[in-house]
Amino acid sequence: MRFDIQTGIKLVSLQFQLLVLKRITMEEKNFKYTDEHFADIQMLRYQLNGFDKLSLGQKKYIYYLSQAALAGRDITTDQFGKYNLVIRKVLEVLYTAYQGDRTSDDYKAMVVYLKRLWFSNGIYHHYGCEKFEPGFSKAWFCKAVESLSTEQLPLEYASSDDMLDEICPVIFDPDFLSKRVNQNDGDDLVLTSACNFYEGVTQQEAQHFYAQKKDPELGDRQPSWGLNSKLVSRDGRISEVVYSAKGLYGREISEIISWLKMAREECENPQQEKVLDLLIEYYQTGDLKVFDRYSIEWLKEQEGQVDFINGFIEVYGDPLGLKGSWEGLVEYKDLVATRRTQLVSQNAQWFEDHSPVDPRFRKPHVTGVTATVICAAMLGGDMYPASAIGVNLPNADWIRAQYGSKSITIGNLTEAYKKTAHGNGFDEEFVIDEDTRALIDRYGDLCDDLHTDLHECLGHGSGQLLPGVAPDALKSYASTNEEARADLFGLYYLADPKLVELGLLPDADAYKSQYYHYMMNGLMTQLVRIRPGHQIEESHMRNRALIAHWCLEQGDHVVELVKRGDKTYVQINDYVALQQLFGQLLSEVQRIKSEGDLEGARRLVERYAVRVDADLHAEVLARYEKLNIAPYKGFINPWMKPVVNACGEIVDVTLDYTESYDHQMLRYSREFGRSFIHHSQS
Repeated sequence: MRFDIQTGIKLVSLQFQLLVLKRITMEEKNFKYTDEHFADIQMLRYQLNGFDKLSLGQKKYIYYLSQAALAGRDITTDQFGKYNLVIRKVLEVLYTAYQGDRTSDDYKAMVVYLKRLWFSNGIYHHYGCEKFEPGFSKAWFCKAVESLSTEQLPLEYASSDDMLDEICPVIFDPDFLSKRVNQNDGDDLVLTSACNFYEGVTQQEAQHFYAQKKDPELGDRQPSWGLNSKLVSRDGRISEVVYSAKGLYGREISEIISWLKMAREECENPQQEKVLDLLIEYYQTGDLKVFDRYSIEWLKEQEGQVDFINGFIEVYGDPLGLKGSWEGLVEYKDLVATRRTQLVSQNAQWFEDHSPVDPRFRKPHVTGVTATVICAAMLGGDMYPASAIGVNLPNADWIRAQYGSKSITIGNLTEAYKKTAHGNGFDEEFVIDEDTRALIDRYGDLCDDLHTDLHECLGHGSGQLLPGVAPDALKSYASTNEEARADLFGLYYLADPKLVELGLLPDADAYKSQYYHYMMNGLMTQLVRIRPGHQIEESHMRNRALIAHWCLEQGDHVVELVKRGDKTYVQINDYVALQQLFGQLLSEVQRIKSEGDLEGARRLVERYAVRVDADLHAEVLARYEKLNIAPYKGFINPWMKPVVNACGEIVDVTLDYTESYDHQMLRYSREFGRSFIHHSQS
C-alpha cells in the first residue's frame, strides 16, 4: 500500500476496500481483551465504545490526530536511550529476514528481547528502568547479523563490524549503561542514567544551567525550562539542542505537524483550531512560552467531544524531573461516565476547604477544574504500549493556579484491566480473609475508579506553593512527592461521608476495599515488579511504598503484617485511624511541596520508599509465580482504516481489532520509523 502524506489517505485496492467494509464494531459480543503473554507482560486490547456513533467529521478528526500520535514513536525510543533505534532496527531485520534456525533457543530469546524492546520503547524495563538481560549469546547474535546482506542493515557505520563493536557492549555488558533512570541518593543521577537527555554534562552542571535560565521578570510564571531539549557539552560549552521542526527530531516533528494540519480541517469548533495552531507554532519554533500559551488555550477547550495530548509532557523519564518524554493520546468523551467526574470537579472547592493540610497551603479559590471520563482512541509514544489510566495536565504549577487543569480517567483502559483481572486468583492468594475479599469484590472496581478520579481531578490540582518557592525545588524527589500527594488526597477523601452524600459511594463501608488493596499493594504485592536484590526505583511505586510503610510504622497497630501459616498478609485493625494517618501524611507531603523542603522530601523517600525486605520479597514472588499472572499489562491499538471513495475522499473510518502485536510494531516501524539514524545525531 502506498502512503500519501500530503492527503493523509491510504490508497488501497478494491479488494482491501471490500474487506474493511466488513466492520469489526465495539458491539461485537465476543470481543477478546487478552492477547499474547511474553516475559512479564500481558498484552490487552481495548474497545472504542461508541466510535461508530460519531459523525464522519469526528472520525476523520480522530484519525488524523491518531496518525500524529503515532508519528513521534521514534522520538520516545531515542529519548530512552541513544542506542535504542539502531538495536531495534537490527533486531527487526533479524526477526523478518533471518535465514538460520528459527527454532533455536537463541533465536527464540531474541524474539522475546525484541518484543520487550518494543514494549518499553527501548532496551530498559519500562517500569524498573534496568537493562534487559539478553537470553541469546553474543556469538550467535554477531554471526546472525553477519549473515544478513549489507542492504538489510541500518548502516551509517563503516561496516557491520563497526556497528557490532558499538552495540554489543550495550546489549551484553550488564554494567555498561545499566539503568535508564537512576535515582540512588548520592550518585550523580545524570552521569549514571542511560536516558538520552544529556550528553557530557554532570548533574551539578545541568542543575546550574537551568537555575541560570530563570527569568526574574517572569517571576512565578517561568516556562518549564529544559522540557523540550537535550543538554549537551561540546568543546567545553554547555548548550541546549531544542526539539523542533528545524532542530532535533525535526523529521518526526515535521510529520506530526503535517497530520495536525490535516486534523485542523476537521475541528469541531474554533477553539480547537486555535489550540492546534499554537501547538503547530510550538513544534515549529520550540518556544516554551508558546507551549504555555497552547496549554492555557487547551484548558479552555471544553465544548468538543474529541481531545488529545501530543508533545513532550511527563518528566518521569528524566532523573532530574525536567525533560519531557514525547507522548500522544487521542480521546473522546464517555458522556455517561463523565457525570461521575463532573460531580467530583463541581465540588472541588469543598474538598480544598476541608483538606487536612495547613490552611496556608490550600488554594483560597479553586479555578478551572474539569474532569472527564474518556475513551482512548489511540495511544502513542510514552503512553504506548503501557499506558496511564488517568492524566491531569498541564504540569506547570502557575498555570494550574491561574487557569486550572484538565483531568481524564481513561474508562476503556480501566475496563480492559478489570475484565482480565476478575477471577485470576490474585485476591484469593493475597487478601487476608473471605470477608475482606467479599468487600473488595463488591466495591473494588467502583472505589478504584473513584480513587483515580480524586487523584487526577483534585489531588494534583490541590494546594499551592508559598510565594517564592520554585516548582523544581524538590529536584529528583519531586515526582514521588507529587504522586504521593495526589494518592493521599484521594485516599483521605474516600472515607469522607461527603462521598456518600454526593451519591458517589453507596455506603460508609465501601472505602475499606480501596484502603485494604492500597496497603496490600504498597507493603507487599507491588514487589512482584522488582527483581531480587533490587530496590524500588519507579516514582509511582516509591509513592505507594512511602505511604504504606509510613502508616505501618506511625500507626499503633492500625495496620500490621501478620503470618498465617507460612504466608504473610496485611491486616487492618482500625480503618478510621488509617484515614487519619493518611490525612497526617498528606499534611506533611503538602508542606514539603509548598515550602520546597528538599531535605524533608529526601528523608521521607529514602526512609520509607526505597528499600525492600528481601525475605518478604522472596515470599511474594514465590506465591505470585504460582498464579501465572503477568505483573505488567500493555495495549495493542486498534488499527484505524480510512475508507475512501473513487475520488479519494474519506467516507468512513473503520476499526480492526485483529492485528497482532508483532504485526502492529513492525507496521509502525515501517510507516513511522526512520530507516535509521545514527545515535551521534541525537
